[in-house]
Amino acid sequence: MQRPFAESAEQNKDPILAVLREWFRAPGSVLEIGSGTGQHAVHFAAALPHLEWQASDVAAHAAGIEAWRVSAGLPNLRPVRVLDVATGPWPDEVFDYAYTANTAHIMHWPEVLAMLAGVGQVLRGGGLFAMYGPFAISGRHTAASNAGFDAALRRSNPGMGVRDLDQLHEAARDCALELVDRIVMPVNNLTLIWRRRD
Repeated sequence: MQRPFAESAEQNKDPILAVLREWFRAPGSVLEIGSGTGQHAVHFAAALPHLEWQASDVAAHAAGIEAWRVSAGLPNLRPVRVLDVATGPWPDEVFDYAYTANTAHIMHWPEVLAMLAGVGQVLRGGGLFAMYGPFAISGRHTAASNAGFDAALRRSNPGMGVRDLDQLHEAARDCALELVDRIVMPVNNLTLIWRRRD
């Protein structure tokens, strides 16, 4: 199978990697939620050999992610796991880290809540969850381009949309996740770092 490719993943992989190098320092396992094309999984697993990377996504994306994994041949990149955040099945194991990029605005809000609950379930106490993407803050978009993007998403599908950090913070707190950092990224994006309460 030909490996799928997204230009946005190619452009943001190194800025995100810089954040992961800072926060995912200790050896451990990572659950990536919504691995998409698989580009990030391969790039991060290659650059961070101290991490065992578990890519996951809905069944429709699994073959493309596997094509990237097989081509890369990395010992620390596991076979893709089929995971729908709303219906599972979530892994039985406990992870040290979780990561997702550009998923919260595509998921409907109940799916975002399910993702937060699932991460709270599989992340060890003190474990970290990195969430990358565009976010609004206190009801305001951080850039005009994000406002336009949000409007376009909602026209396409009313369940989609750029998520508000205040709402995420409140929902995450109910899942034992506390926001510990908010990192400004290129192209009006943020990386949010959450820590699982012990």
